Amino acid sequence: MNDIFPGGCLCGAVRYEAGGPLRSLVVCHCGQCRKWHGAAPSYTATDRTRFKLTKGEADVGWYASSDSAKRGFCRKCGSSMFWRGDDRPTISIAAGTLDGPTGLQTTGHIYVADKADYEAIGDGLPQHARSG
Repeated sequence: MNDIFPGGCLCGAVRYEAGGPLRSLVVCHCGQCRKWHGAAPSYTATDRTRFKLTKGEADVGWYASSDSAKRGFCRKCGSSMFWRGDDRPTISIAAGTLDGPTGLQTTGHIYVADKADYEAIGDGLPQHARSG
């Protein structure tokens, strides 16, 4: 298993390294995540102390999506990349921004009470009405 997981945005202006082990993937169906990504995204997470930007720190913008959380994105291409809760020691990383292969697996769905009417979850994984 990898110890360092590199990733970045669509245009390459922002690059990062996330130290493993990474949390397994969860798919978030909340309205904010769907609007931020255009569909329900998969997220992994690592401890903030094991995460570092390696390129383009000035190109990362942070949007305060609530009183207690921020979402990180590339100011150049608009890629939505990160979520961090102010009171959490971890940073969540949009799985699609990781360079592959990762070896990660999806293990569940969160905020399914808020899922869009067009979403059908049929993978048999655990579903949580709110956070898992």
